[in-house]
Amino acid sequence: MSGIYIHIPFCKQACYYCNFHFSTSIKKKDEVITAITKEIEFRKSELENTIIETIYFGGGTPSLLSINEINYIINTVYNNHSVTENPEITLEANPDDLSNEKIIALSKSPINRLSIGIQSFFEYDLKLMNRAHNAEEAKQCLEIAINYFNNISIDLIYGIPDCSNEQWIENINTALFFGIPHISSYALTVEPKTALESFIKKGIIKNVDDEKAQEQFYILKEILEKNQFIHYETSNFGKEGLFSKNNTAYWLGKPYLGIGPSAHSFFGNQRSWNVKNNAKYIKAIQQSTLPFESETLTKTDQYNEIIMTGLRTIWGVSIEKIRNNFGEKYVEYLAQQSKKYTDDGLLIFENGILKTTKKGLFLSDGIASDLFMLNLL
Repeated sequence: MSGIYIHIPFCKQACYYCNFHFSTSIKKKDEVITAITKEIEFRKSELENTIIETIYFGGGTPSLLSINEINYIINTVYNNHSVTENPEITLEANPDDLSNEKIIALSKSPINRLSIGIQSFFEYDLKLMNRAHNAEEAKQCLEIAINYFNNISIDLIYGIPDCSNEQWIENINTALFFGIPHISSYALTVEPKTALESFIKKGIIKNVDDEKAQEQFYILKEILEKNQFIHYETSNFGKEGLFSKNNTAYWLGKPYLGIGPSAHSFFGNQRSWNVKNNAKYIKAIQQSTLPFESETLTKTDQYNEIIMTGLRTIWGVSIEKIRNNFGEKYVEYLAQQSKKYTDDGLLIFENGILKTTKKGLFLSDGIASDLFMLNLL
């Protein structure tokens, strides 16, 4: 099984924290959509021996597309790939795009999962981040969406300057009130070359507080687990049977094909990424050229990838898998590097699996980087 990720590189306005590839001009939207469908056709041989289990529209803001445009892309996938009988087809959406009419139309399309970028239910937070929607739109779209979709995920951001723990708890409880079965939650991060970084440097916006972010992370974990959510990946909580199949495939190392400008693809020991420029992407596709660069992952690269993704999930890192794929020296190295973290109660070996403890989960990325192999054995 494998998946297809489709990057829609357009947004109404730029969120201050975002460093993903997008354009606030939609002048080239039709050309990009045509190029996306052409790329799907050009690259069909890359997945010809596998079944497509997930189709994911990310961005950018895919909900800017019309229903006809969404269906056109999905039909192109079906016409060029073998798709499982009941695939998970996700559309990332912003609340301001999800009118009553749009939600009903989406529910009649092949889209069967919505990932809605709420981020916060507080007006102050949304303005600080320069989100295109307001707090009332956030609630209104959920009131409608829960009547038409069973599989809904929302994004929430913690660690926002001036967002108190009490407000953060209210954000969580608001999501629970609507019965949302999946929540993806991330710390507000200051990415290089973003407006947020510039505003913090100028003193316009307060810097993020890592200690407060960590505190709010554990508040989120405690409340959601009390409400029967499973914390299956560092940033993701889902009810039983409603984990994101698309994202789970990434973490478990399944192959996926990335379509659209800036999209990444992964096939075992091969990784590629499309050009991060709409005009160059369109021109290349028009000339029947695939606009991507690629790399072959070394044995050590693959080991590091398994460590990074595994420690973020409830499935952890299988010692047997490390032994079978990489050899005994890698197992010995992993045991040696992880000892200080097991001694400190941040990692635990359990039934042949290396996992983060509750104490270590928030620090999983930093711990993983310390377990990386830096030189070939």
